[in-house]
Order: sequence, then structure tokens, then C-alpha cells
Amino acid sequence: MKISMTATGAYVISAVTYAATVQAQNVVVDTGQTGCYNQSAEITCPAPGEPFYGQDSQLDGAQPGYQDNGDGTVTDLNTALMWQKTPDFENKLAWSAAVTHAQGLELAGHDDWRLPTLKELYSLIDFMGSQFSLTPYIDTAYFDFQYDPVETKNTQYWSSTVYVGTTMQGDPTAFGVNFADGRIKGYPKDIGFFSAYVRCVRSDTEYGVNNFVDNGDGTVTDLASGLMWTKADSATEMNWEQALAYAENLEHAGYSDWSLPNAKELQGVVDYTRAPDATVQAQQGPAIDPIFDVTDAESWCWASTTHLDGPVPDRAVYVCFGQAWGYMGPAGAGQWLNVHGAGSQRSDPKDGDPSAFPFGLGPQGDEIRIFNYVRCVRSVGGCSADVTGNGTVDFGDVLAVVGAWGPCTGCPQDLDGDGEVAFSDILAVIGSWGPCP
Repeated sequence: MKISMTATGAYVISAVTYAATVQAQNVVVDTGQTGCYNQSAEITCPAPGEPFYGQDSQLDGAQPGYQDNGDGTVTDLNTALMWQKTPDFENKLAWSAAVTHAQGLELAGHDDWRLPTLKELYSLIDFMGSQFSLTPYIDTAYFDFQYDPVETKNTQYWSSTVYVGTTMQGDPTAFGVNFADGRIKGYPKDIGFFSAYVRCVRSDTEYGVNNFVDNGDGTVTDLASGLMWTKADSATEMNWEQALAYAENLEHAGYSDWSLPNAKELQGVVDYTRAPDATVQAQQGPAIDPIFDVTDAESWCWASTTHLDGPVPDRAVYVCFGQAWGYMGPAGAGQWLNVHGAGSQRSDPKDGDPSAFPFGLGPQGDEIRIFNYVRCVRSVGGCSADVTGNGTVDFGDVLAVVGAWGPCTGCPQDLDGDGEVAFSDILAVIGSWGPCP
């Protein structure tokens, strides 16, 4: 269609194609996982209806893509974030020092570097990594990487995201990503003994900011990412194989193409302004937007991503929407603490008996549940002009653009990315009219 103006000032719509080339503002980059797995081994990828169908590698999203700019920086072609290629491997920093370091960095003619948010930092994780085989959880063809020279597992990178509660014995905490072992944890913030690496970022737009809409049919669409979620979780806990089958067989709100989200999709709906133990009462609750229904405020949810961190692939990723518990102290004489914070990402055995782990597992005694909740996801289509997320570009999208009229930063209604919602964005909607591909 085409919109033109008559001599009297009226707009006329005529039939002509207008190509809208913009994409979603918040692209969830694929995890990079390529293999298929059962409870404990790599397998031939299953067909629909077979056990373990619908896992991470069988549902590809936007594939990772980077550009080495040749000046010490790397641009992520999906998110448009520009990254520091080579961190300072000689100096691990406490959190406040890391913030100051990032703000003072001058690199490749830019002085607007900063510490990345947790969602920005996690966008780089590559789940073909393995601590067991010393394969980093980041693409080393583009990003320089070095393990901690004293203890390889201590290769954490700071984010700017501060935990709204506390961990351990009331410690102020900030989140980081460990690119050696493929986890998100909260770490002591400005407590002298803990330090981490820094990889700085810069960008002109916000990344990882959700824009949820309740569709009124038991689903919630994130207009920023183009993903639709079940409003409620599974209400019952299940092992990983059962979680995959639950998602594959789900028919809900007229859709049958639901899946178990991969690690990045699931982490993308975490609300890091909320936690069950938040120090501000108004922020107390599971670490997810209240637009969602949650069976248990202390719940964890399965991802479809296998965690390749041991000698066999017998663990899968989960995200903590409740607190990330661990048993600290001697067996039988210690105590359960929130060791890593709500919003952490760890992994559980895909099957087994939780009672076999009465004091957790690992250095911080991570609680082993094995049976976790499920929240399913589906893509609402491949066109960003579908800002209402109903799978069709129609008059509702025109109204959504008009409703957001004016200057904006990173809002999904700014379809041409010029920093304001204006008539050109209505043109983009008209040019994509009809069902999304």
C-alpha cells in the first residue's frame, strides 16, 4: 500500500508494496547448541512425537553473528551491541572498580563504554562450551578469552545488574556470567576477597528491556523480542524429559507450536528488579513481571538447553525465578542459604532422586531439585511491524504506533529506528500488511 496526500490535505491509501526491513528491537540470539541429548548421552536428534523432541538445537532462533571491526572491538550483528574484544586479563576487579574502569575506557575512538547489563552480557554465551573439555562458553573466533590462571572455574565477568536482595549471610551482591562454566550467579559486591573480569560494551539502544502485553487469552507477548509466553506455568514440577513432552504436546490459546524455551529465551523474561528476598517490599516476589502467573514464588523453570559442563551431558539448564539455594557448611551441621540470588542460571540432573543430594552439590552446595516447572514459548512471527504480537499486521498495529507517538529510545513502535515514533512508522506497518511470514 501507499499513502499520499491530496491537494486538500487528505491522505489516500493505494495498493503498492512498501518493503519494511526493520527487525525486532530485542533479538534473542540463539544459544549455539547443535547436538541432541537424552538423560546422559548425545543421540540422533529425535522426530516429533519421540522422547526428547523439541530440545534447544531443534528450534533455531537468530544465529550468532559477529563482525570484528579490526580496532579492538566486535559488533554483534543481531543486537547491534559493540563489545571490547580483549579484556584486561591481568587485573580482576571488585564491582565498583569495574564500573569505574568501564566508564573510563577509551577504545577505538569511543569514550562511552560501560559495564554491560546482565542480559547484554548473557547474550554472548555459547552453550557448546564445556568446563570439562576446557571449551569456553563464548565464541573465541571473535572474543579473546583466558581462563583464570589459578582456578579455571573462577572466570567470571561482572555485569552492571545489582541484586535487589542479598546472598549468603546478607552480602550485597551483583550478578555476573561465568564463561568457564556456563552459569549466572550473584557474587559479593565490593567485599574485598572477590573480583572478576570486565568486558565493556557500548550501544545506542537499550537491549534486553521487555515490553509485555497480556493478550487476554492466557498468553503474554513480549513486543520487544517477538516471543509469546504462556501466562501461567505448568503448575506441577517435572523432570527434563517430561518438560520437553509437556511443551511439545501443549495446545493453548489456539496455538499448538509451543516449545520449551532455550536458556537465553528463558533468561530474557527474568525481571531483575524483583526477588522474593528483595530489601524493598514493593519489589518482593518471584523474579518475573507480575503480568505472569506463578505457582510457587520460589520456583525454578527448565530450559531446553543441555549443560555440557561435565563428562556426560546429564544436566540441563534451569533459571531461578525464586532464590538460588545452596547448603553451606559441614554436612548436617550447615544451613541453607540464598547463595546466588533469584535470577541465577544453573543446571540440574535431567532425572534422578533429589533425596540423593541432601546437602546439595558443588562448592556452594547448590540445591538439587531435578523436578522443575515449565513456562512455554512460541514465536509470534517474523515481522517486526506486528507490534501487537498477534501474528498479523493490521489496524491494531497502526493504533499501537499512534499510541506511542513521539520521541522514544528502543521502543518497538519505532520501526525505522530513528529515535521517534512518527508517520514513517505507520508506513512501515502499511507496507507489511497481512499475516506475518
